[in-house]
Amino acid sequence: MSKGQRTKAMSKSARDKIKEQQAAARAQERRRKIVTYVAAGAVAVAAVGAGWWYAASNSRSEEASGALAPITVQSDGAAVMAKQGVTGPVVDIYEDFQCPACKELERVSGQTFKNLAAEGLAKVVYHPITIFSQEPTKSNSVRAGSASRCVADGKQWMAFHDLLFENQPPETEPGFQPEQLVQWGKDAGITSPEFEQCVTSGKHAQTQLSYSKKVSDEQKLDHTPTVKLNGIEIDNGVLFSPQELREEITKAAK
Repeated sequence: MSKGQRTKAMSKSARDKIKEQQAAARAQERRRKIVTYVAAGAVAVAAVGAGWWYAASNSRSEEASGALAPITVQSDGAAVMAKQGVTGPVVDIYEDFQCPACKELERVSGQTFKNLAAEGLAKVVYHPITIFSQEPTKSNSVRAGSASRCVADGKQWMAFHDLLFENQPPETEPGFQPEQLVQWGKDAGITSPEFEQCVTSGKHAQTQLSYSKKVSDEQKLDHTPTVKLNGIEIDNGVLFSPQELREEITKAAK
């Protein structure tokens, strides 16, 4: 082999060695990045998990702490739940039986309102209104709200109230039909012979609409649910967090 050939062979060997070193360096960098991404991902998952746990712990519904506080159905269709002598703080719940968000509020925080009233820490007032203007949601709401006005007994009213939300129809379908309402009334323990006639005739339909307009105008309501604590609207973030809701109402009771 000539001197020139030996020089070329050495140069090629050097270039190959450099390439191998560069390839090894790139592979090492890729491994470093993968480790970094995995570690970062683990931290992110942990953070999300912690956030989920915190949110879940705050949104966990309360269990019933005992018997309901006495419930009195008012002449205007509202229902007051409070222990004798408790006049405040006043929690006003403006709800529509056809409203999905109202159903969710009842599912998440409904028991908190009941427990606070039973503990003598609040006077809770339910205002079933009709806020929808389009069909079929408007008629669904009117039938349900009107039917609730056919219940005079407070305990039966609350049982019927809860069943209406449990059986809420889809917003795009006709629902809360008279025969359904009558059956749910029986399930709620209503035995009054006048109840069925009151429901099927839609006796309180116009009253429900008039009351809804009056209350919505007075309270400047543009959505349901709207819950007010001593006249001040409770923020949704608190409203759908039973723990925070309890804290805010309890603080107002001191």
